[in-house]
Amino acid sequence: MFEQLIAKLKENKKTIVFTEGTDARILSAASRLLADDLMGVILLGGVQDVKAAAEKGGFCIDGAQIIDPADYAGMDGMVEKMVELRKGKMSPEECRAALLKSNYFGTMLVKLGVADALLGGATYSTADTVRPALQLVKTKPGAHLVSSCVILNRDFGEERLRTLCMGDIAINIDYQDDVDKEGNVKFTAAQKLAEVGVECAKTAKIFGIDPKVAFLSFSTKGSGKGGTVALSAEAVKIAKELAPELNIDGEMQFDAAVAPEVGQLKFPGSPVAGQANTFIFPQIESGNIGYKIAQRLGGYDAYGPILMGLNAPINDLSRGCNADEVYSMAIITVALA
Repeated sequence: MFEQLIAKLKENKKTIVFTEGTDARILSAASRLLADDLMGVILLGGVQDVKAAAEKGGFCIDGAQIIDPADYAGMDGMVEKMVELRKGKMSPEECRAALLKSNYFGTMLVKLGVADALLGGATYSTADTVRPALQLVKTKPGAHLVSSCVILNRDFGEERLRTLCMGDIAINIDYQDDVDKEGNVKFTAAQKLAEVGVECAKTAKIFGIDPKVAFLSFSTKGSGKGGTVALSAEAVKIAKELAPELNIDGEMQFDAAVAPEVGQLKFPGSPVAGQANTFIFPQIESGNIGYKIAQRLGGYDAYGPILMGLNAPINDLSRGCNADEVYSMAIITVALA
């Protein structure tokens, strides 16, 4: 999986910004990325602090650009741009204070084109990574929400099940209709879930997956009622309209999605049942639990969460991540640029 991503990076060099430039895990990954000549690297933090942390850990970061937000020459212009983007919701003083924090500063570097992608979260929460992205980079045209997926990969077992995509596993707790002040529904829960499914399929393609998208439930083709069955069934209809070129089906149970003998018994004629490799969960609980079961019991390596729907690649690390995970996520993040 990573061979094709690395080949793509070497053909078209991009730059990533790391928000936590003094973290040993970040520095270890940055030194490998630079040594492998995969991308440009920007590390945020006090220049001397970053250099001292690198020296202490024995990491070579020659070639990395170190930027201290407190000493950034273009800060005035950055503040002015952020005030414009926030449209009166933050004063110049509030914007300047926010930009002294590396999560906001790094996001603005992406917005201004100084960096192509951002990876943070080694010490920041997911909310602290996503909030600046929503406020400054914002969602891409046609996107109504930010969502996430995880790519699962293993080097054994049936070939079609070696690389999988699952979503949403980290951002949307559940799906509710968006209603305006007059009580009119602007965007339905099913439309949101459908959008997540289409975005997961697009992301899956980047990782060499020919997406066969199953919208999951505890019901297959109307065999059960209640819960999120109607939500998943309606989302399938909408997703097929949004992306008629994709193989999408549901609602279906997980066994019907992955086991050919079960899929064709419970959902005969479906182009997805029994063949699925991209799985859309109706709630974050099932998505998060599901991918971790695959990771811990199924022998899959999990890469993510990968954020979808933003105007630029911005991804969030787990605060419990290690240097290898940072290295892998940096490759994934920049490959999305």
